[in-house]
Amino acid sequence: MNPFNKWIWLALVVLLLLHHDFWFWDSSYLVGGFMPIGLAYHVAYSIAVTITWVVLTSKFWPADLSQE
Repeated sequence: MNPFNKWIWLALVVLLLLHHDFWFWDSSYLVGGFMPIGLAYHVAYSIAVTITWVVLTSKFWPADLSQE
């Protein structure tokens, strides 16, 4: 297993653990004065997951499937 694979597995485990955000359930704090902190957290989490999947797809997608 190369070092990149270890970082990807670590990122996936961290994202899995961060998905269960129980720490913002009772907060009434508004980010920017309009967005609840829980929703802002999920926006940031979704961006992080999207970046991770883009990296995974670009790194591990089979080359023979992308050529037409």
